[in-house]
Amino acid sequence: MSSARAAEDLTARARIRDAAIDLFAEHGFAAATVRDIAQRAGVSSGLLRHHFGSKEGLRDACDEYAMARMSELRDQLFGDGHIADQNFLPSVHPETMRLQAYLVRSMMEGATTAMFERMVEAGEAWLAGVPVRTDDPRAFAAVIAAMKLGMFLLRDQLSHVLGGDVAEPAGHGRMLRAAIDIFAQPLLTADQADQARAALEEAQTP
Repeated sequence: MSSARAAEDLTARARIRDAAIDLFAEHGFAAATVRDIAQRAGVSSGLLRHHFGSKEGLRDACDEYAMARMSELRDQLFGDGHIADQNFLPSVHPETMRLQAYLVRSMMEGATTAMFERMVEAGEAWLAGVPVRTDDPRAFAAVIAAMKLGMFLLRDQLSHVLGGDVAEPAGHGRMLRAAIDIFAQPLLTADQADQARAALEEAQTP
């Protein structure tokens, strides 16, 4: 295969993947057909099957890409210091919204537990470099992952309460600013947290 043909195939593969991410997020896995995905990507159904084998194989590739790309963006934001770059977040905001919409739809449709486990593992890795007080980082990361997913699973309710669609840039930004505010400050004093932990230990003692 020539280098030009190889580059063309890689581009086609990416177009198919991106079209599938959009259609799976918009309509769900069952409703998005191979023909619809191929049509949006501007390729034949046969080329889609050549690259991914089946719609299930395509979904697996979309899951892998979305998780890896979100992890990459998170590393750039925190690990590479782009959080201080005022141009970085606006530049990646449309992409993160799109990938979040896909991942949440995938979760709603019964994605494998492995996907959630990967989210938790990414959270644990992040916690390793953050001064967080917890004696159970696994549970800490798992609960944060579930809470973050909850924001998107309750999209309709949040949109109603906030008076704007949280799937659109303005509403999404408002929701994320609130999340930042929550993570930026303790909601319990140190004494209150200690007292709550002690009460919980007491309640769990046989």
